[in-house]
Amino acid sequence: MTVFALVHGGWHGGWCWDLVAAELTSRGHRAVAVDLPAEDPTAGAEAYAGAVVASLPTTPVLREGEQRRSRGRDDLVLVGHSLAGLTLPLVAQVRPVRHVVYVAGMLPEPGRSVDDRARAGERMTRRGLGRGQAAAPDGSTWWLPDAAVAVLYPDSPPQRARAAAARLRPQQWRITAEPSPLASWPDVPGTYVLCRDDQVIDPGWARAAALRHGLALVELAGDHSPFLARPAELADLLEGI
Repeated sequence: MTVFALVHGGWHGGWCWDLVAAELTSRGHRAVAVDLPAEDPTAGAEAYAGAVVASLPTTPVLREGEQRRSRGRDDLVLVGHSLAGLTLPLVAQVRPVRHVVYVAGMLPEPGRSVDDRARAGERMTRRGLGRGQAAAPDGSTWWLPDAAVAVLYPDSPPQRARAAAARLRPQQWRITAEPSPLASWPDVPGTYVLCRDDQVIDPGWARAAALRHGLALVELAGDHSPFLARPAELADLLEGI
């Protein structure tokens, strides 16, 4: 049995993984989805990582005879979507894991903030992404429902997309404003899942960044949110990893 820790991206909650979790559970695995403190203006990457670690099983789950081959790592796979990519390497530094999977993910650089990298010319996200969002005086942003459907969930069945858009919540941005607390990239195997029709993460940046960090690159057809549009296909991919 593999434990899949499923970490949501910006504006979402653990609920967004329900379809993928059901697929993985039906195949004999365990799935754990965490809710991150997205609405807390004081929460950065370390607080997010702490929430993930707190959600994980306290006892390592290893297949019989696997400990020697895995060099003591848990039979635990970390899976993060979009903004969660800034958090997963921190979790992998404090908790033994077998593999880390970045689904249309942002990737951190030790000691640098996402905002500073953007000002220096590195753009992870597509231009104009903010046009479908509204901002509050406290610095948080949220998606306008029609824009969320069009940008985040265009491949999902309409009813499913609208239901997901209605559940989105405000997102605070300390996690992109602060220098990444990551000291160095963790020595853990990783895979980057690039979504070819992604309207959020720039595919050109994703290909280059995956190569730079030594991540295996897998391309998946479709939009930014395969957990809603293609849950069985995404579960197939995760199980294969």
